[in-house]
Amino acid sequence: MTTVSHDERVVLLDDAGNSVGSAAKATVHHTETPLHLGFSCYLFDGAGRVLLTRRALGKQTWPGVWTNAFCGHPAPGENVEDAVRRRARQELGAALAEVVCVLPDFRYRARAADGTVENEVCPVFCALADGPVAAVPDEVMDLVWVGWDEVRAAASLDWAISPWARDQVPLLDAARLPSWAHPQG
Repeated sequence: MTTVSHDERVVLLDDAGNSVGSAAKATVHHTETPLHLGFSCYLFDGAGRVLLTRRALGKQTWPGVWTNAFCGHPAPGENVEDAVRRRARQELGAALAEVVCVLPDFRYRARAADGTVENEVCPVFCALADGPVAAVPDEVMDLVWVGWDEVRAAASLDWAISPWARDQVPLLDAARLPSWAHPQG
């Protein structure tokens, strides 16, 4: 199982999205998960392909599920873009050339088959990889670079991709993406 540091903390939020404190990440995700701050990132390569990853079986939430490149939680006081860059290194060994927040107001709540709830204000980022990706096995069990059409197809099937990615993909289709992200192909 992926170990979560007991000193790693997430930012708790009220319904308006304002910080109301923090809690240990190891204690936050359960059947009554409080609203907290997270993020999602879609990683593109120089050819406009996007990275899909399959979450490691030891992950606390949605183990073994295919999703966007990576997700995470900013620490209290940490800039969200800095947290995106940190998690790219931690999960994928990846450096990022560019990071753009595309859906700043995305919010979702989803319940996994085991009853665990995810409940986040979750800005969605697109990033351009700066070099190779080397997945960390405790975080990612598989990965594949695909065209946007394949991401769109996965999002159309409830069982094929994480619930947050399924909801984000149509919004990304409608959003103004950076020039290096080619969602139509």
